[in-house]
Amino acid sequence: MSELPDLESLRLLVDVERLGSLGQAARAAGIAQPSVSKRISLLERRLGLPLLERTPRGSTLTPQGVMVSAWAAQVLAAAEELMRGAAAVRHGRAAHLHIAASMTVAEYLLPRWLGELQDREPQVQVGLDVQNSAEVARLIGGKIELGFVEGPSVPAGLVARVVATDRLVVVVAPGHPWARRRTPLLAAELAATPLVVRERGSGTRETLDRALTGHTVAPPRLELGSNTAVKGAAREGAAPAVLSGYAVEAELATGRLVEVPTKDIDLTRRLRAVWRHGRVLTGPAATLLDIALSAARERR
Repeated sequence: MSELPDLESLRLLVDVERLGSLGQAARAAGIAQPSVSKRISLLERRLGLPLLERTPRGSTLTPQGVMVSAWAAQVLAAAEELMRGAAAVRHGRAAHLHIAASMTVAEYLLPRWLGELQDREPQVQVGLDVQNSAEVARLIGGKIELGFVEGPSVPAGLVARVVATDRLVVVVAPGHPWARRRTPLLAAELAATPLVVRERGSGTRETLDRALTGHTVAPPRLELGSNTAVKGAAREGAAPAVLSGYAVEAELATGRLVEVPTKDIDLTRRLRAVWRHGRVLTGPAATLLDIALSAARERR
């Protein structure tokens, strides 16, 4: 894989399109115009595409540059989500709002919700504890006001609201025989196959176990504690894996993993916000719940 472009160069390209010229982008960044031109020239060589059309009257983006700028904006937005998520983990004891989230929610949904919370209430610091769903349920109460879980059932003693729906998918490496199969995978065949799976206590594992109820289930080939580890093992061809559609979206888009169609297996689930029964959410916790519920309505 070629060296990835740096974020600052991507930001400069986006600013050229947004502001209309190299000079405006340079002023916005507080650097000299020749430096902007040099950075974008390097980006062009790295991507192998002409991004700027340079004329005596100025420079504008080429059609390829417009497309790359749109993709670059998505990369920058994802990087900002990463930083917000990292800040939430880092704040810890100094946080004004303490939450816990299962790994899938924490990785793929929560950063965007936290970004909107920061826009609405910039003074709020969030402390985030990332655990599997069973551990999140155990932590609710005390300093943890609000949690997010992904199991198929609501833990006892907790109030729940659905904030997203998800579907687990069976994935394999491109070289696996299942990548070329023409008939859907049946529950009995999936159950009989040693898989790469998440650990017990995770919502992903609980959903899979429930979907295979009534079948004789083979022992896992590997049992791993994170989505990233499961994906890595599947990509290396260790065995088929079953993971959240959110978790494998990028790998499916790039062909690093292949989805295996299924039949007669219910792998859908609901992702929920949970809090202690009898407790009324107020302040930032209530705001964050409202953001998550609004996002769920927009996805329908």
